[in-house]
Amino acid sequence: MKVGFIGLGNMGSAIALAVAKVAGVEVLLSHHNQARAAALQAQTGGRILSNSDIVQEADVIFLGVKPHLLAPLLESLGGTALQHSSTVWISMAAGISLEQLAQYLPASQVVRIMPNTPVAIGQGMTTYALTNPELADVTEQLLSQSGQVKRVDEKLMDAATALAGCGPAFVYQWIEAMMDAGVAHGLSADDAKYLAAQTLLGSAQMVLESSKHPAQLRQEVTSPGGSTIAGVVKLEKEGFRYAIMAAIKAAIKRTRQLGK
Repeated sequence: MKVGFIGLGNMGSAIALAVAKVAGVEVLLSHHNQARAAALQAQTGGRILSNSDIVQEADVIFLGVKPHLLAPLLESLGGTALQHSSTVWISMAAGISLEQLAQYLPASQVVRIMPNTPVAIGQGMTTYALTNPELADVTEQLLSQSGQVKRVDEKLMDAATALAGCGPAFVYQWIEAMMDAGVAHGLSADDAKYLAAQTLLGSAQMVLESSKHPAQLRQEVTSPGGSTIAGVVKLEKEGFRYAIMAAIKAAIKRTRQLGK
């Protein structure tokens, strides 16, 4: 299977590296950013081609350009994209709906995805939406080395984008804050980073592997009159829970704006 990549930014490059690990795939890389394409070619063994040549050759094409650049790109390809009715198009553009993509591409051949940055280490969370269920298998196959993949209704893609796509940035802020607190109380920066990151990693794994609600897992750590409940009360007083929900809401709002 020949899989093309148009748009080799951080996310496009990370997905290309993951897809290149799938057996039976040949990667085709856009020549627009020569330095990035050359670096990826060295890592994947793929070929560097023009965008029009990728459209001519590829069975599947990932579109990794920014939302405001997607329409001009598809317009520049003109009728070439429509000449290959069997090509599968997978868009990573935040906020750009399947209906919008269908203005330039065959509606039955379009998939909308939103990966997050941990795909770079094979621990990503990618959500996707489509109208043609026959494309689900190839989508999940190509993303199988990137981490976890979950199909959602398209009406939920903006929420999924804010939660999983933007979420790593919120988690990194959380880890940074915990690090700073540790350093403020005498821990080295390296030790504080390790303790904070591993604590989040282990806690997240507990949530995934347990049938218990996160609130119950929290209660199991929180002894009456202890240190943990003192911290929990302070978080509630400072609006921690609301701040997270407000951040997700703001990200959803912005995602919707990007699609206009």
